[in-house]
Amino acid sequence: MIGLLSGRLIEKSPTELLIDCSGVGYEVKISLNSFSQLSDSESIRIYTKLIVREDAHLLFGFCTKEEREMFNHLISVSGIGPNTALIMLSSLKTEEIANAIQTEDVKTIQGIKGIGAKTAQRVIIDLKGKVLKFSSTSENMFSQNNTNRFDALTALVSLGFDKKAAEKVLDKIDTGEQTVELLIKEALRIL
Repeated sequence: MIGLLSGRLIEKSPTELLIDCSGVGYEVKISLNSFSQLSDSESIRIYTKLIVREDAHLLFGFCTKEEREMFNHLISVSGIGPNTALIMLSSLKTEEIANAIQTEDVKTIQGIKGIGAKTAQRVIIDLKGKVLKFSSTSENMFSQNNTNRFDALTALVSLGFDKKAAEKVLDKIDTGEQTVELLIKEALRIL
């Protein structure tokens, strides 16, 4: 559907944007985290997710692909609609939500407005294995500009290897100069 908007920013509020794309104005709902990341420049590029309901077509916007991906994960959980997912992304950063899910921190998720104990537990159960790439270790890898290591780790975990064991092996062999393929081959020899 509509996955990206690139155009001129007409209006900006903490919860909504109006973007002019070649003469068509799109109203886009955003999280507070996206609002804080947006610059005041007139030109804007934002990732989107279109939700079509019987009574409305709603467009949700995100500054990063990761935030949009987390939104998609959250709305896949029974009991969490797009507005609740947007509240979650406004209350916590993507990495904080992922860490709460991975560490099974029900209190953090339940602390978000509109999320009860059962819904928080359901989020953890449904998404525990799906949000590995958002964890703090992946955030540290990105800050070091080492996306090859992250891609290798993701591949190893998807092949069924334990994440902690794969991280230890990558710590030993990663010099920061290898390609993803080389990292995976060397790690597979050791694992």
